[in-house]
Amino acid sequence: MGQSLELNRRAFLKSAGVTAVLGAVGAKPALAIETTGAPSVLLYPAHDFDERFNRVGTDCSRWDGPIATYGEDIEVAMGIADMDFRTAPCVTRALAERCAHENWGYLRRPESFLQAIVDWNKRRYDLDVDPSTVVVNAGVHEGIIAALHTFAPPGSRVLMTTPTYNGFYSDLRFTRTVTDDSLMRLVDGRYSIDFEDFERRARRANVFILCNPQNPTGNVWSAEDMTRLGEICLEHRVVMLVDEIHCDFIRGDEKYIPFASLPNTQIVDNSITFKSASKSFSLSGIKVAWYFSSNRDYLERVRAHTRTGVNTLGVVATQAALTEGDEWLDELGVYLDGNHAFAEAYIKEHMPLVKYAKAQGTYLAWLDVSEVVETIGAERTATEESASSGTDVTPESIVQRWFAENARVYVNPGSSYGTGGADHMRMNLATTRALVERALENMASALAKA
Repeated sequence: MGQSLELNRRAFLKSAGVTAVLGAVGAKPALAIETTGAPSVLLYPAHDFDERFNRVGTDCSRWDGPIATYGEDIEVAMGIADMDFRTAPCVTRALAERCAHENWGYLRRPESFLQAIVDWNKRRYDLDVDPSTVVVNAGVHEGIIAALHTFAPPGSRVLMTTPTYNGFYSDLRFTRTVTDDSLMRLVDGRYSIDFEDFERRARRANVFILCNPQNPTGNVWSAEDMTRLGEICLEHRVVMLVDEIHCDFIRGDEKYIPFASLPNTQIVDNSITFKSASKSFSLSGIKVAWYFSSNRDYLERVRAHTRTGVNTLGVVATQAALTEGDEWLDELGVYLDGNHAFAEAYIKEHMPLVKYAKAQGTYLAWLDVSEVVETIGAERTATEESASSGTDVTPESIVQRWFAENARVYVNPGSSYGTGGADHMRMNLATTRALVERALENMASALAKA
């Protein structure tokens, strides 16, 4: 950490609204368990999200993947979208009780599991879901792929507002469909939908994938925006696939509105909603998700393309989370909101080459690094490496490598998130406040020397 950053650190934390016991941020590599730094502004009597929890060496995609690529000097992995916290205690307890049974034969999925999904949506979002319309499967990707097989023949167009989740592109490749990107407008760090462009593309599309909250930009779409999208899709016979997997992470001053709760029943009937507890409770490795729709014809047609098994531990963990995890998730939401506020203030104060407007939802930060691209000559390097390797090297992949080598921080290149992803990087803030601070300090120090 540069001397000027060290001198201003206490004043910065105070101005950002963070009360902290300050400790030196060391230079030890990789192991999250060994990090030091400022704890969060809030202390929770029940759940400690400042706990230093080491995931390195557990074949963890978030940590061990970047270390395998860039070496053990990686100090902070801020890439793949899962969380560094222990999951809710109710989940661990339920899994331990089930493992004590010591038999792993076929599971008859309990009716109480579907009821837990219904009750969660009603309790948290006042959304009424008929349990007979809920289809359980192994993941949101599997559900979306089944819907694409149903409504989008190979070669047909799938509309997306971009930049958007890069995993959708792999779903389209798998189903041999074609992406049709509608670039969102970007003004002062905030994205909005270009409805004129969207409608022009809707005339030739079979399916639209709506991501709410939007990954990676963090937009939480209003009822007005979603209604207009729904009206356009209904008029042009475009089926809406609504991915709401990040819906439990909304900043305190924003509101998530389920698409299925919109008052216009015709546009709701033209949609299928896909959800999971995997993001909310760090359950992505146990493969349980579900989809539902008020349109039973759509539902039965997609169900015919859905071939999936039931993961016993996934059902146990998810049911525990949905029935007993409210308090843990509520406290986590406050903590993550603090991480976003901390990152926004720190970047503004100490990283003039980077811009970040606090996301409305998700635990992801969408960083504007256009000035970093220019400062480190990333476009020139990408062009040279593309020519010499015969592969498509993007400036954002050069920025990723530069941060890994110079700041020992791993972030995702924005170019993988489709049209509009250039000059951006995605940073995952779902980790301890100390590690968020460590990552930003390292990046600020590296950029100061660039």
